[in-house]
Amino acid sequence: MNAHTERLQVAGPAGTIECAVDRPEGAPRGVAVLCHPHPVYGGTMDNKVVQTLARAFVQLGYRSVRFNFRGIGGSAGQWDEGRGEVDDALAVIAALRDPGLPLVLGGFSFGGYVASQAAQRLPQGQQAERLVLVGPATSNFTVAPVPADTLVIHGEADEVVPLQATFDWARPQHLPVLVVPGVGHFFHGQLALLKSLVLRAWSLNPSTSSS
Repeated sequence: MNAHTERLQVAGPAGTIECAVDRPEGAPRGVAVLCHPHPVYGGTMDNKVVQTLARAFVQLGYRSVRFNFRGIGGSAGQWDEGRGEVDDALAVIAALRDPGLPLVLGGFSFGGYVASQAAQRLPQGQQAERLVLVGPATSNFTVAPVPADTLVIHGEADEVVPLQATFDWARPQHLPVLVVPGVGHFFHGQLALLKSLVLRAWSLNPSTSSS
């Protein structure tokens, strides 16, 4: 993402997992682990939406962790239809979270599905403080129920995941969805707006802004 990005590898269930870590100035207030879109369709940890989330969290004072799912980039293994990819996320969380700091999980598209499932599988006392899901893949995968303070952002004109699918997923949870008018799945030309929405949401949430 920038000259300060540290590339490293951690052990995963299918072999090594390639990661990128961006650090804030000074001591971090937490760790944000961010999941990329569908690997079969070109998704990688260098996806622009994922990089935008990483920049937002670095600005908020978090150490931001991105990683490639199995079979992508320098990560070993092969596509596992979403099952093993959740295991990959849990391996990265276990390796790179700081037990003394809050954990945030985030994901874009397929990565939103992975983040939601990983959040459910974290042990008691080790759960994520908050989630952020951008254009979560609610029409193709079983996105798990999420906590009430989850930030869900979806483009009104999303051509990959219909907005209605995310409404249908969110409705039984009474979960608000932040809809960006006229924006498609990849937030082309609107990445600065996406970043500002994350910054604003975190600044307005007292449980995270006081961490």
